[in-house]
Amino acid sequence: MKVTSYYPVIMTTDVAGTATFWQSHFGFVPLFSADWYVHLQLADDPSVNLAVLDGQHGTIPAAGRGKVSGLLLNFEVEDPDAMHDRLKAAGLPMLLPLRDEAFGQRHFITSDPNGVLIDIIKPIPPTGEFVAQYQASALPQP
Repeated sequence: MKVTSYYPVIMTTDVAGTATFWQSHFGFVPLFSADWYVHLQLADDPSVNLAVLDGQHGTIPAAGRGKVSGLLLNFEVEDPDAMHDRLKAAGLPMLLPLRDEAFGQRHFITSDPNGVLIDIIKPIPPTGEFVAQYQASALPQP
């Protein structure tokens, strides 16, 4: 299989509001906009895409219709501290405070209006027993 693109699609009851959230807080821009679907792309990286879809739209099989649940989106960034400060000042919920994890992440978790968890991460060197769990080529550099 040769994959030419991969991106998550958030099913929601509020397409416009969800799209606006991702544009306002994370720098996505719309490539296609309809009342039932918006395709977003990160303004400074065309390889990062996200879509928002009306969960009741006819293109979704009846058995799969609804609203997103149980989803965590990870975004690896250069400066999680600055993002934390900016998003907190904007009033986004801080569900997990900014912290360093022994398994090799500095991160925090917030959420979008649908309850989609957003994990903002910077890989850091792991400590203790976690070092042995990484392939050597996957170890973050200090």
